[in-house]
Amino acid sequence: MKKILFFLTALFCSVSAWASIDVLNFTSPDQEKEYQQLTQELRCPQCQNNNIADSNATIAVDMRAKVFELLQEGKSKQQVVDYMVQRYGNFVTYDPPLTAATIMLWVLPLLLVLFGIALVLRRRPKIQNVMQNQEQNVSVEQMESLTDAERQRLQELLKDKE
Repeated sequence: MKKILFFLTALFCSVSAWASIDVLNFTSPDQEKEYQQLTQELRCPQCQNNNIADSNATIAVDMRAKVFELLQEGKSKQQVVDYMVQRYGNFVTYDPPLTAATIMLWVLPLLLVLFGIALVLRRRPKIQNVMQNQEQNVSVEQMESLTDAERQRLQELLKDKE
């Protein structure tokens, strides 16, 4: 039993040995700081909700390598972001620019909600009219059983109501 327990413990501990850490040699601490900021600011296209620093997806690893390469070439942060946007689209930034497509993403749901409210409000009077018509039908049926004097009195009351 002890051998099996020891084997399982060794097996679980050896799994962490496969974890990799990017070892990068920066020319300056400022360059390392820019690298860290950029990898936190750029979104992984595959994971969609993770930045490339936190993602282990293959594309995120490639993007981190490209960020490092571009910084080694002397590119600025904005040039690196522009390269990534050109390559992967505006999705890789957490703060995409205002374009017709992004305006539609914000305005279209609002318009749909307003259209739904208008549709509900427009339909509501129709329902009330149907209910009033049903009440009038009942009134007509009840009127048939009334005497002439009662009908005349009812007509006067209805005229006063209008």
